[in-house]
Amino acid sequence: MFGSQRFREIEIKLRVSNLREIHKTLRRVRAREISPRTYELNTLYDTPAQDLRRLGRLIRVRVEHVPGDSKRKREQGHAVLTYKAPVRSSKEEKHTRAAVASRSRFKVKQEAEVSVTGADQMDRILRGLGLRPTFRYEKYRTTYLLPGIKDLKIELDETPVGDYLELEGSPASIDRAASRLGYAPADYIQATYGALHLADCRRRGRKPGHMLFPNAKNLR
Repeated sequence: MFGSQRFREIEIKLRVSNLREIHKTLRRVRAREISPRTYELNTLYDTPAQDLRRLGRLIRVRVEHVPGDSKRKREQGHAVLTYKAPVRSSKEEKHTRAAVASRSRFKVKQEAEVSVTGADQMDRILRGLGLRPTFRYEKYRTTYLLPGIKDLKIELDETPVGDYLELEGSPASIDRAASRLGYAPADYIQATYGALHLADCRRRGRKPGHMLFPNAKNLR
């Protein structure tokens, strides 16, 4: 394993109705691509009784590779282990108007991440701790920065349930970036991809499963 970070994650999603138009918008605002379009396979782990989900917590292993990589490079692809949990606000935060507004408009989580060199070994470790894969979802992600807005990431996600922008940073930087991209606070989405997938299944009258692109392999 190598590299780790721990911080409070503040983010929103924005629905993208037209990929071609959002690419034009990103060019217009001079967004700088810092990570190329990358394939991600995300696997969530939980106990058989879904204890983590009930507590609002998450453990995820994400395997990444750039399309066009060789089979060997894909098998040795970069992986990230992530833990998320609800944020416990301080007594001071609970009584401030700004804190209440932020919690209502943004998804705020405590997050810890570590990069790993072997996703298969991490799977064995998590299984050894009594956790099992419960949900798998795929997406393609491209990451951008906006000039003039510090500490903000824009991630363009192409998923089996639609395309989204994910903005991560401070509340003020998210508001500025969203406005520059043509969105308003009413457009902010706090839902996870799992929740969006369940909503999509309900709309289509389908039994919920994994959020995979067509022809993807089933979860083992």
